[in-house]
Amino acid sequence: MSALHFHFEIDGMDFSSAGDASVAVKKKLRQLGFPSDVIRRCSIAMYEGEINMVIHADGGTADVMVYPDKVVMVLEDHGPGIPDVELAMKEGYSTSTEQIRNMGFGAGMGLPNMKRYTDSLEIETQVGVGTKLTMVVSV
Repeated sequence: MSALHFHFEIDGMDFSSAGDASVAVKKKLRQLGFPSDVIRRCSIAMYEGEINMVIHADGGTADVMVYPDKVVMVLEDHGPGIPDVELAMKEGYSTSTEQIRNMGFGAGMGLPNMKRYTDSLEIETQVGVGTKLTMVVSV
């Protein structure tokens, strides 16, 4: 079965447009009649991924595939990579600068929230090359 596919370019360090892709996905899922819980979970996971790409990776891409029974979100960047995934998954751990935290971002909840609000989270990362996140929310 083929999926509806949506592609987004995420700008790095552009906090004014951070979240635009998650808002667009939320709107599209609502138009398609998905349950509100699925929409909420996808929106949160997408937003956290977008913010991480804006803060840490100078942007990237987000591809969302919508199937009748699941939503698959693939976020990919060419940033610094994650040196210690286990540590990065701990709530409150952050490598954000003080300036970013003073703006209200970088609280260290991005990856933990992505895991919490999805049915699966796969992290492929290589230091100096980038990170690819694949998240699935089942209907």
